[in-house]
Amino acid sequence: MPLTDTAVKNAKPTAQSYKLADGEGMHLLVHRRGAKYWRLKYRHAGKEKLLALGVYPEIKLQAARKRRMQARELIAQGTDPGAERKGEKRAARLLAKNTFEAIGLEWHENQRGNWSKAHAGAVMTRLKRELFPALGPRPIAELDASELLDVLRGIERRDALEVVAKCRVIAGQVFRYAIASGRAKHDPSRDLKGALKTREKQHYARLSEADLPEFLAKLDSYDGNTLTKLAMKLLVLTFVRTGELRAAKWGEFDFDKREWRIPAERMKSRAEHLVPLSTQALAALKQLHEIAGGREHVFPNEHHPLKPMSENTILFALYRMGYRGRATGHGFRATASTILNEQGWDADVIERQLAHKEANKVRAAYHHSEYLAERRKLMQAWANYLDASKAGAEVIPLRRSA
Repeated sequence: MPLTDTAVKNAKPTAQSYKLADGEGMHLLVHRRGAKYWRLKYRHAGKEKLLALGVYPEIKLQAARKRRMQARELIAQGTDPGAERKGEKRAARLLAKNTFEAIGLEWHENQRGNWSKAHAGAVMTRLKRELFPALGPRPIAELDASELLDVLRGIERRDALEVVAKCRVIAGQVFRYAIASGRAKHDPSRDLKGALKTREKQHYARLSEADLPEFLAKLDSYDGNTLTKLAMKLLVLTFVRTGELRAAKWGEFDFDKREWRIPAERMKSRAEHLVPLSTQALAALKQLHEIAGGREHVFPNEHHPLKPMSENTILFALYRMGYRGRATGHGFRATASTILNEQGWDADVIERQLAHKEANKVRAAYHHSEYLAERRKLMQAWANYLDASKAGAEVIPLRRSA
């Protein structure tokens, strides 16, 4: 007799699992622990097989019968419904592996060894916050430019144009990784050129050559925190990036060799950078060592001594000195670059000392020591130039020696 809804509902577990037949090969397996499973017994290619049709009560009697009918239609056509189901499951698993989110996470895992911890965290945040909610579940091969544009336009409406630009780059890198690994054929981020708003690039505020004497005099008389004062002094003398200076550790300095080796993980170029130290820079460092020599960081945080100086400390000090909107910590790099180029130093020597990112990774690996002899001369001459400028003396142009 065929089963009824009541009979299925009232079937109770016993000490041994048992079956309730419904006909045409289908039965309800009542497990001794209480679970109820729909099963279909059938034959294909001369072999007896068993197909799972679902679990009661998620799959009610009528739904199970519908699945039985669909399976028997496949059998009549010569198709094994069990193999068909396995193929669907494999396809589903493959699809799950090829979503934008799955490939994005795989790409991030492969790349994070090339990034700083902070950068890796920032990229993951943008993936999870901006890109994954809408694009994450979608098969990456099916995504097109219009879907990516919708996501980026949503960020654009928040007027977060810098985030838009970064998310477009990240998305493009995920798509290109998918192409390289054979899971996509097109990068739709390339089709968005000109479709999004851009903010006019704001250059870092910087001092001109004429501004230097007054600034250096004010710096000498700065009555704020001594660590901050010396940090600004070293920033002007070495023209490294503010972040590279703030996170400096005593183990990176060799006073005997007059060198500061900034490790690759703290450099934008991801390559070690060597900074020759002028006599004036060494004097500032020795003064710093008397204050913070017992700490790991050259510039320990005022409130959290085990951490480096806050990223806003130098900027706020410049505000206090009256240079809001006129100077930034990063701007000293542009000031030094402009003056040194105008004074005739070899542009390649300046570029190496600025540690500008080299596109060729093989060449970049050697740039930390390239032009080292001339860079030593440049850094000492630059420090002497600053002293002369502060004193108001006639400044002798800095020119590369023959």
